[in-house]
Amino acid sequence: MRISVPEQVWTGILADLDAEIVVWDGSDAQPDGHLDLVLWPYMARPDAMRDVDPARIGLIQGQSLGYDGVAEALPGGATYANAVGVHEGATAELAIALLLAATRRLGEFRDAQRERVWKKHWSPGLIDRRVLLVGVGGIGGEVVTRLDGFGADVVRVGSTAREGVHGTDELPDLLPDADAVILAVPLTESTTGLVDADFLARLPDTAVVVNVSRGKVVVTDAVAEGGRIGFASDVFDPEPLPSDHPLWSTPNTFITPHVGGMSSSMRNRVEALVRRQVAHLEAGEEPDHVVVRT
Repeated sequence: MRISVPEQVWTGILADLDAEIVVWDGSDAQPDGHLDLVLWPYMARPDAMRDVDPARIGLIQGQSLGYDGVAEALPGGATYANAVGVHEGATAELAIALLLAATRRLGEFRDAQRERVWKKHWSPGLIDRRVLLVGVGGIGGEVVTRLDGFGADVVRVGSTAREGVHGTDELPDLLPDADAVILAVPLTESTTGLVDADFLARLPDTAVVVNVSRGKVVVTDAVAEGGRIGFASDVFDPEPLPSDHPLWSTPNTFITPHVGGMSSSMRNRVEALVRRQVAHLEAGEEPDHVVVRT
């Protein structure tokens, strides 16, 4: 068994495996010989995969849940798995933090703190409020778990309607009664540009939109031009958000720089995933969570 890892620290973490471990972050020439598993660098752009030689790689294991752009970048003959079970909880945690910050208008308190001003205001909060959760996959499920106990009415929306879940085609009727919308959908053809000017116009003036999915799910300019509702997001289009973009100064906006998965829980979960994949490969079994074969 031969494994490549993107950072030296991983050689110590995985030292007990019966495997040769080499350090390769994909930025220079691929190591000679065959690699049974390549742990790809976290947050590396998919374009960096264009130069890999899949004939000498068994499995490329990503450290991200999203994998948009991977299939287009990888040469033929590659197998890629995404990081299911690594980021869902941490991303949901950030979604709730952004939701609370926006609904309780904590940014205004922070501004007052900098000015050393004792200034109070009323805010909606979450109790007795309706939260529209768009996306009922792994992250959505973790969001529901964390919202339990806040006293909010959670309305779930998936790609198609089923028991307990509305379909996205029902959004025009659901949005006018929503106090908050959390976006936790994968980036697909149908979700690209989902939140546009019409979507925003259907929301009440006091509503808040939280995006922890992908930047292109939201038409960023529509949010910046409107400025009518609260917006809290960890992902953007474009990304990174240019320093002169009007969204930086849009009222009641919270911006975090795509850090949903960047918490203390990540490394332990990536390690557990790598160990499971190694066990599958050693046993001649299919790896978990393969999402791209080129």
